[in-house]
Order: sequence, then C-alpha cells, then structure tokens
Amino acid sequence: MNTRGDEAPVTIYDVARHAQVSVASVSNYLNWPERLSVTMKDRIGAAIASLGFVPSLPARQLRGRPSGIVGASFVNASNPYFAGIARAVEMLAAESGLAVVVGSSHESAVQQKRFLDLFEQLRFDGVVVAPSDDDLEPLRRRRDRGTPIVLVDHEDPESRLSSVSLDHRAGGRLAASHLIDAGRRHLLFAGGPEGVHQVERRIDGCRGAVSQSPGVSLEVVRAPDLDLADGAVVGRWIADLPPARRPDGVVAGNDLHAIGIIAALTSAGVRVPDDIAVVGYDDIPFAAVAAVPLTTVRQPIAEIGTAAAQLLLDEIAEPGRAPRDVVLAPELVVRASA
Repeated sequence: MNTRGDEAPVTIYDVARHAQVSVASVSNYLNWPERLSVTMKDRIGAAIASLGFVPSLPARQLRGRPSGIVGASFVNASNPYFAGIARAVEMLAAESGLAVVVGSSHESAVQQKRFLDLFEQLRFDGVVVAPSDDDLEPLRRRRDRGTPIVLVDHEDPESRLSSVSLDHRAGGRLAASHLIDAGRRHLLFAGGPEGVHQVERRIDGCRGAVSQSPGVSLEVVRAPDLDLADGAVVGRWIADLPPARRPDGVVAGNDLHAIGIIAALTSAGVRVPDDIAVVGYDDIPFAAVAAVPLTTVRQPIAEIGTAAAQLLLDEIAEPGRAPRDVVLAPELVVRASA
C-alpha cells in the first residue's frame, strides 16, 4: 500500500529508503534488472509492492527505454470483428510483456489522426491501424520517423508499411455467386458510406460475379454506418418496397448490418430466406446464433489479429525491418439465411 497517504506520489527515492538500497540500485531494477542479484531484486520488488510505487512513463522514455505499450486504432472497436482482432493482438502482445491501448476512429480520418498523434507523442512502441481511408502517406511518414506500424484489413500499394489483409473482392464474389447459384436474380448490396476501402472491394467482387451472370442485376444502397440500427433502417426500406421491386438476394457490408436487415424484414412479414436471402460478412460470434442463422463470408478474425501483432513485434525487435504483407483468403459459411 502507499504509506504516504494523500501526499505526493511515491518516488524512486522513497523506494530506495524503504529497501535500504541506493537510488542507482532501484534504477537498475527498473531499467537493467540483469545487473542485480536475485536477493537485491526481491528486496526492491518488495519495497515497490509495499509502497505502491508506479514508475514514470515519461522518465522511462527520457532514459531511452521502451514504453511497453502499443496502440491500436480501429474503425469501430465495439464491432465484434474489430474486438476479436484487438483481443488477438492483446494476447500476443501480453506474451511479450506489452500492453495495448485501443481507440475507435469511427471512419473519421480526423479522429484517427488524434489517436495516432497521441500514440506518437507518448512514444508507444508500435501501432496497429485499420485505416479510416486510403490516404496512407501520414502513416508512412510516422513509420519513417521511427514508429513501427502495421495495417489491418488494408494493404499499402507502395509496400512501405507491413499489412494483414483479406482478399475482399474474392469475398464479394463468393457472396454474390452463392446467391446467384441459388437462383436469385435481383441482388442488392447494403453498404455503408462511400470510400471505405474494404467494403468498396466487396462491392467490386459482387459486380464481377453479376457481370458474368446474364439476367442478374445488382443495386447498391448506402447507410451512414454498418451497424444493427442502420441495418434495420435498410431492412424496413426494403420491406416497404412493392414486392416486384424488392431484391430477392441481399449482400450486407458486414454481419451486424445483415442481422439488423433480417430483423426488420421478418418483423414486416418478409420471409428470410424464402422471399429474400441474406448474406453477411465477417462471421462474428453472433452470426451462428442469430434468430435466422446467418450465411456469411468468414474472415479469420483471430488469425488476422495474431498475424498483425507478430508483424508489429518483429518490427519493434528489428527497427527498419523491410515491410511484409500477409494476405488471407475468405471462406463462405452457409447457414439458414441464404
């Protein structure tokens, strides 16, 4: 416990007095523990625990020591897809003694910049980023200044940043082809705001499948976000269309959006999949246990997070290491919704 009550925070000098050792010994314990004997380390460790001493991060960094923290900026960390990636990053980072600080950009380049500025100012050891847009130059400059950076769900066309990505065009083709093979002819892609790199490639993949299928059409609708609430709005809009105008197959930008769409359709008396088949994207844990189990394009979430964390750890351990790309393949998981 902190024996100093409400006074100033415990300092390295307090620890030295309590352990009856020199300040230099406490400094060695914090920064170069290999210089101390086991007995000395136990003695100082006990004093730190007793006093509740917390080392100063700025002071540690002034001595050129790593912060022991990595940052992660995702489009929406509350989305189960990104939450799963964050969990995998945290697990591998923890094995190397690193903590992870996670922030959500909500597809805002301004918010992403705020997080990355903070991570850089605090001298975080590295950053995992799911970019909010295609402008990667600011991230490249940060890496050039010495911050290891790994992209998630996005590759760098200039190959200056390491990345872990999925072949989203292939994923879009899988989703649309499944619906077409099931006899669906009027497809709709329910996407979010324009410019989200991953979703635009999924749309391209759907268009590619439709272009090779005579008599099949594709319509794209946009929502402010790819969440449950906006999915429900899209579902109600579809249900309100005249039956002859409705799509008979829907590809949603992600699983949350798909689940919201299905909930609204079934509430309006539209049968899924009899009247309208729905395919999601991600294969989040909720997909298999939804009211109508969701057919979806699976992204290997844990594998993505683990690969990103390993690339980052490698760059932290070897500054200046050449960037590397990991590209993973999507997989169609067929359930009741299509």
